[in-house]
Amino acid sequence: MKLSGNTILITGGSTGIGLAFAERFIKAGNQVIVTGRREHVLQQAKEKLPSLITRVSDLNVEAERIALFDWVTENYPEVNVLVNNAGIQQRFHTLKADAKTNWGYFNQEITTNIEAPFHLSMLFAPYFTTKEDAAIINVTSGLAFTPLAIAPIYSATKAALHSFTVSLRHQLSATSVEVIEVAPPAVNTDLGGAGLHTHGEPLDDFADGIFQGLEEGKPEIGYGTSVGRLRMSRDEVDEHVTNMYKALKSAIE
Repeated sequence: MKLSGNTILITGGSTGIGLAFAERFIKAGNQVIVTGRREHVLQQAKEKLPSLITRVSDLNVEAERIALFDWVTENYPEVNVLVNNAGIQQRFHTLKADAKTNWGYFNQEITTNIEAPFHLSMLFAPYFTTKEDAAIINVTSGLAFTPLAIAPIYSATKAALHSFTVSLRHQLSATSVEVIEVAPPAVNTDLGGAGLHTHGEPLDDFADGIFQGLEEGKPEIGYGTSVGRLRMSRDEVDEHVTNMYKALKSAIE
């Protein structure tokens, strides 16, 4: 994709990976819109990046996703890039989860990580085909390929988004819309809760690496440990998952 002269919508763009992407896109000469559920956090992001355009939106609600699409295309009709970045991660053991009375809690992860990016992609894709250059960037995870046993729903949702992204890329291959997958490794953000990813890749280094991949025109971009995981054999995946679970098992006991 071209890296300047775009109007870009980033979901979950007020903190973490989304905000790091927003900062780099702005520096590269793009107009950037970010959305999130917390107005005060969006305001903090705007204080850091004054040119940032913000919009409060709860992407877990179907009507709000449609309202977001309508608002963006009406007020910023030049929009040509969607970054599906918003996501949540929950860590639990199935034998200790109260799925009978607390399913709504677990279902949030499915709605945020699958339903929202699927729906937004399907809303924006036809609109983007009218543009000379456009892109849909879906942020999955290295866990789409090597699931983390203590985050089973998260891993499954990212695997689903990976599969959807591959299908979307084929469907839009004859159009002006590029479909790009970004598969992060563990990155030092507050995903899943403060302190869970302090061992991860430094956020700025990760974001710089992803932008290098975008500059090189890669349709699938990993970083650090996620690069090898994108192409692991099934036997390698099983071994990797087993080793990760053993290393992190104490976290859920």
